[in-house]
Amino acid sequence: MTTRADNARRGWRWARVQVPRRAAHLLPGALLALGLALAGCRQDAPPAAGRATAAAPGADTPAGAVQLLTGHLRAGDLSAFARDATPAALQPALEQAWRDGGSRWPLSELPLAPQFPAMLAGLAAPQSERTLLVAFNHQFAGAERELRAAAESLGVFAIQYLEHDPAVSDGERDHYSQVVTAISLWAHRAPLADRAHAQAALALLAPAARTAGLDSDAAFAEAGMHGSLHRLQPVIVAAKQALLPYGLDLDAALASVEATLQTQTGDTAQVRMRYTLAGQPIDVLVAVERHDGRWFVSDFLRNAEAAAATSAPDPPAAPEPADAPAGPPAAGP
Repeated sequence: MTTRADNARRGWRWARVQVPRRAAHLLPGALLALGLALAGCRQDAPPAAGRATAAAPGADTPAGAVQLLTGHLRAGDLSAFARDATPAALQPALEQAWRDGGSRWPLSELPLAPQFPAMLAGLAAPQSERTLLVAFNHQFAGAERELRAAAESLGVFAIQYLEHDPAVSDGERDHYSQVVTAISLWAHRAPLADRAHAQAALALLAPAARTAGLDSDAAFAEAGMHGSLHRLQPVIVAAKQALLPYGLDLDAALASVEATLQTQTGDTAQVRMRYTLAGQPIDVLVAVERHDGRWFVSDFLRNAEAAAATSAPDPPAAPEPADAPAGPPAAGP
């Protein structure tokens, strides 16, 4: 006989496999695997620091590059994030790679990004508030001890994954390891198995998913990168807001970010970023770099360049060798 504890462990095992490597800083999104749909309303962010009056992407100072993207995340505006995380010259390739299905950057920086269409489809389905709550009640309601143990296990797994993943930079590894620790501590005391919390979250997130209308890979491709990210804004902001009753205020964490220049050598710099997440201090160095007079976060730019490369056209095939011209007729005897 399958128990709620079995279901809880199974859900966390699935989440452990699905959480992408560069998304540990937003690990609460993995809670969707447990049936905790998160929702809410938009909050306006303060003007982002470092933004020039011109339309050029990026920031005019190294610290401004961190502050600018933080402001976009606080507003839930991933379209603006994608615009200011990369130079303008890279944007067409990113858009094409998205439409071709080879990239979902910057969603690939979030947890469970490959499952976004399926999760949104489930949330947007008719009467999903009722059907998903029934599933939650059957699998997770009241399983506090099991879910807390699973949260601790997931945190250990995520840190081990980060330590051994060669695609993660040293800066990412340091940052996300600190964040995973903070989120694990939060999850250990959060009311993850509370039915009332889940019901309130579902009642808010399901309408946001219906509004987005992105319930398949084809829908994401058709909308394009900026179109999809714009339509996802209510869902992203809703998820942050819905975490508040669980005791996690991501907007407060983003508002607490302090970015100061640590070192600069020519077109590269290190910015010290400090903030508080779930009551835990986070203190990391962020690499930034300058292109065409504008500053960008190096890790985000590297990930975007890799994503854009998926849209690069194949090199033209070498022309077939022409038949050798016929030589002069052989002389007779």
